[in-house]
Amino acid sequence: MLGEYRITGRSAAEIAAAVERAVGAGELRPGQPLPPMRELAAQLGVNPNTVAAAYRTLRERGVIETAGRRGSRVRSKPATTGREELRVQVPPGGRDLSTGNPDPALLPRLAPALAAAAGEGDRRPVLYGDDPVDADLARLARAELDADGVPAGPLTVTSGSLDAIERVLAAHLRPGDTVAVEDPGWGSALDLVPALGLRLAPVGVDDDGPRADDLRRALESGARALIVTDRAQNPTGASVAATRACALRAVLRDHPETLLIEDDHGHGIVDLPLHPLAGVTRHWAFVRSAAKAYGPDLRLAVLAGDPVTMDRVRGRQRLGPGWVSLLLQRAVVHLWTDGAVDRPAVARSYGERRDALVDALAERGVTAHGRSGMNVWVPVPDETGAVARLVQGGWAVAPGARFRLASPPGIRITVSTLTREDVIPLADAVAAAVRPSPARVYG
Repeated sequence: MLGEYRITGRSAAEIAAAVERAVGAGELRPGQPLPPMRELAAQLGVNPNTVAAAYRTLRERGVIETAGRRGSRVRSKPATTGREELRVQVPPGGRDLSTGNPDPALLPRLAPALAAAAGEGDRRPVLYGDDPVDADLARLARAELDADGVPAGPLTVTSGSLDAIERVLAAHLRPGDTVAVEDPGWGSALDLVPALGLRLAPVGVDDDGPRADDLRRALESGARALIVTDRAQNPTGASVAATRACALRAVLRDHPETLLIEDDHGHGIVDLPLHPLAGVTRHWAFVRSAAKAYGPDLRLAVLAGDPVTMDRVRGRQRLGPGWVSLLLQRAVVHLWTDGAVDRPAVARSYGERRDALVDALAERGVTAHGRSGMNVWVPVPDETGAVARLVQGGWAVAPGARFRLASPPGIRITVSTLTREDVIPLADAVAAAVRPSPARVYG
């Protein structure tokens, strides 16, 4: 059953560690079955309850899954093997449209803002016990949140969106709880949830955001939290429309104890209005990252939420990193107040590239989706074949497996560095690699 690998250990912790090491090293492969608990207990000379405790630990850590009478097996995407590992080798001289990165030409110069922030730090050094959130950043962020209809609530700063999502989930949920997630959705979030020992409940997505009926089924089946992307959803480009927001709020009103986490992924790079869901449930969190508009290396996001959630998050931060560098926070304030990013121009630039590709594919009979942001999602019948044929043609795109749970196959194309001259040859290559799909929804 396990080939050459032999599980070892006498305690539950030792057995769990042996399995997890083997999964991380590739000696136990995704989907590989593990021995029945009584069989492994007999091999190791331990009580079956010891093996049961080890397997429970592995399930909570997102390493294995149990499927009733079929027993336990390594997860198809164990926490130790992130979806980002599903990368495509860019061919020599080829174009890499798989990364999801912003266009470097649209990012602002950081040197002036960092120099100004460093000068402030010299005049007013940050010391232990200082407020962890820069007052100017809090003021600017709160003004924009108010203008967008996000409810009043405390603010903090985290090291990016994923850090914020992890802290909010950990503040409320326990291993074994279920989280409703978009499908297809952000691969890092789909990895994070099981890594925290939580379960995933897929919610289908179309151009207007998560489907209300799918969300209702997930919550009625016991999901305790929802992670939703308001704009520029990765990978589909979906954006929550006004009518969809009303439908989703109605579902959430029927489940007021749901933990709601909203990620405004398109903040600063899209021109579609925000339709927030926050405030319908007792506990909520709303996060905006500086990554797409100002640069991924800033590692900074503003997080707002209800008082209980924010108190728990800030309390846990104090016991860990303490705070996100005030130097970086002040640099973002300078970028923000100096108008270093022309937001309408950035949104227009991404929109023109995205629309040009979607239109060119439509002319070739290929359905594609990309309502906002920098990605285009193309449903395909054979994901592996489509990716391979595009690589052969000199185009590296992201396989949909990085973003899917139960939804049909697809590929994600990042248009951020696409030129006008690229559109036609890329559309020809995609049309040659895939068959037209009549589907207008994702999962």
